[in-house]
Amino acid sequence: MNNKRDLLCVTDFSLNEINEIFELALKLKKEVKKGIFKPYLKNKTLAMMFSKNSTRTRLSFEVGIYQLGGMGLFIDISKTQLSKGESIYDTGQVMGRYLDGIMIRTYDHADVEQLAKNSPIPIINGLTDYLHPCQALSDFFTILEYKGTCKNLKVAFIGDGNNVARSLMLTSAVLGSHFSIASPKGFELDKTSVEIAEKIAKQTGSRISLLESPEDAVRNADVVYTDVWVSMGQEEEKEKRLQIFKNYQVNSQLMQLAHPEAMVMHCLPAMRGLEITDEIMDGKQSAVFDEAENRLHVQKAIMVKLMGKNGFKA
Repeated sequence: MNNKRDLLCVTDFSLNEINEIFELALKLKKEVKKGIFKPYLKNKTLAMMFSKNSTRTRLSFEVGIYQLGGMGLFIDISKTQLSKGESIYDTGQVMGRYLDGIMIRTYDHADVEQLAKNSPIPIINGLTDYLHPCQALSDFFTILEYKGTCKNLKVAFIGDGNNVARSLMLTSAVLGSHFSIASPKGFELDKTSVEIAEKIAKQTGSRISLLESPEDAVRNADVVYTDVWVSMGQEEEKEKRLQIFKNYQVNSQLMQLAHPEAMVMHCLPAMRGLEITDEIMDGKQSAVFDEAENRLHVQKAIMVKLMGKNGFKA
């Protein structure tokens, strides 16, 4: 596959390519609802490599490749020779001769970059500590379904400047949404990713706002988004984080400041009663479970575009 494409970061795709993914995701979603399953990836094999626990990522990719007529292979990275010192280069070269694509969910983003550089087949970032592009694309597809557009909408993120927040900021910039984030001091988004987003935003008309106050971030927001306060690998910081983030809960009081028709999003898993209340999570403004379902449809579209015959039009 000489002109192979990877998805490591949302910015690997142009605006037109993201729109192509959204169009295909909608088509695939409609087909599934009608019980239609076309073999877009017949006889294709996807390796799903995990060094982090997963519910939605594993299920959505495994079900997705199956519905597309292909096969998914679950690989626990700790049970491979990678865990015993084999190089990513050697692993990537060998896997590229067996497989048609690799989805990897791991800690260090540099490992995914190295795998993509050294493998002849498409690599899909299923999550690293730095980015979560599949989540962000699925989120904005959900916003598009609910709102009819992503352009000029205000997306407010409340909480840690983590991998999800970073990917949402970059996607907002590409799609022309306005991104506002409220994080406690010491937990802000990194300067490098903010500079990248701001550079893109100048071209698309997007605005990026970095705040400390949840109230300021949420004011008149069309989308209110939150995530766990303690991510995988941060368990030792739990008590400290619970104290620092206690005023960053998405609840009915905070939601009163948002647009009356604002939608609420969470990438899951949620720690109910901490970053979000049951009332909001299960309320009429919540799009959380539609958002989770859309991981399946959007990731199917990504796989078809990267692993299929036709690829992107652009």
